[in-house]
Amino acid sequence: MLTINGTSRTNCSGVTRRELLQIGGAGLFGMTLPGLLAAQEAQQAFAGGKAKSVIFLFLFGGPSQLETFDMKPDAKREVRGPFKPIKSQTPDLLISEHLGRLAKISDKYAVIRSMTHTYNDHSGAGHYLQTGHRWHLPVGGGFSATPQDWPSMGSVVEHLGQKLPGGMERDLASYAVLPNRLGKLQDRGQYIRPGEYAGWLGQAYNPMTTVIDKKEVKDNPYWRACADGELSYEIEGLKPVIPVSRIQERVGLLDQFEAVRTRLDMGDGDAMDLHRKRAMALISSDKTSSALNIRAEAESMRDRYGRHLFGQSCLMARRLVEAGTRFVTVHYDCPDGYGWDSHRNSDDVRDHLLPTFDQGCSALLTDLDERGLLDETLVIAIGEMGRTPIPNATWGRGHWSTCFPALIAGAGVRGGIVYGKSDKEAAYPDDKPVSPEDLAKTINWSLGIDPDLMLTNRENRPIPIVDGGKPVMELFG
Repeated sequence: MLTINGTSRTNCSGVTRRELLQIGGAGLFGMTLPGLLAAQEAQQAFAGGKAKSVIFLFLFGGPSQLETFDMKPDAKREVRGPFKPIKSQTPDLLISEHLGRLAKISDKYAVIRSMTHTYNDHSGAGHYLQTGHRWHLPVGGGFSATPQDWPSMGSVVEHLGQKLPGGMERDLASYAVLPNRLGKLQDRGQYIRPGEYAGWLGQAYNPMTTVIDKKEVKDNPYWRACADGELSYEIEGLKPVIPVSRIQERVGLLDQFEAVRTRLDMGDGDAMDLHRKRAMALISSDKTSSALNIRAEAESMRDRYGRHLFGQSCLMARRLVEAGTRFVTVHYDCPDGYGWDSHRNSDDVRDHLLPTFDQGCSALLTDLDERGLLDETLVIAIGEMGRTPIPNATWGRGHWSTCFPALIAGAGVRGGIVYGKSDKEAAYPDDKPVSPEDLAKTINWSLGIDPDLMLTNRENRPIPIVDGGKPVMELFG
């Protein structure tokens, strides 16, 4: 029998309120006692939405618009860049020669060429794109998440999902992050990048996050074939994954909460009951462990996505939405500190970043379509910013947040179209600008979440999940 702080289930002497809070925070997926639950429209959430699930491919670092989906062949040489444009299945859409797979299936997705904002910083822009809110810290004011951050779109989905009847007993998380939390593989994990967490909404609505380590400090598993032994997709906080045969031990551990529950006020006790149910549903879930078993896929399918970490994580995202997860974020992170943040040159963009993204994203869209899942799964591929129109001498480009592209597909999105337009140097939107607020409201609307939904914060004040913006309805048929 497992025990808490050395106590047995029949003796709770010496277990303090503080220790109980630590139990909740350390033992079960990092959960703590919840903040105020206040989604007034939770019962109507997810009703009537075109999307049952969202897959958010986050290309952290900022892919260049001029090397991806907004080629400018008529611009001066230093602007148009070193890559040649190729035709796609979409009229008037020229894309990079290194995105050949996506060019062949452009009828399955739309391209937004006019994403824009003014937060020209990686961490804050990452927060902005994943929450629909500007970060509370100024540009350059920080790198890591804080408790005051706005909740991510996925955390709002998790929050609303838990509020639905039977939501706390669901045996699969509504929100998952793959393959790691953003920043884990960079500089020994010192950066805990903001944007993917629940922030002030409460840690109970953080994502179920998996863990994939790299071999050594300079290793980049996004750019090489990964062995099966690496691709365990273990749940953060439960390593190794606990087999079902040992669940009764965990039940005994949870039973010890009962021994101290009477020492709490009713509010905390009720909350503990809720999170006991939630923890047990996830810990004992055959559905979760089955979905996270990448080896269950056919070898040919795994080859199709690419054996690199991005491709296998795209495949895992499909497995999770197929199992019932509502929101999956796949991070294409920068283990080398640069990645899509291509200051130095365009060599890695050409040799690694574009080919792996092309393979993983095209396989995901085609696979979802073949399985009949694309009609009910919204897929977004986006970075937090673009790159400067004028490069340096080695074809590196700096930060540029005022104009960058997004790929969006599925759940009623009209494939084979381009939305918005940039100016002649892809520096600013020239038509139909789309803000992070607009994108967030589009995603929420697609899921059947009221874009103007109000949540109650810890001060018991109702505040909008996204303040400003509007859904981009023209994207949908």
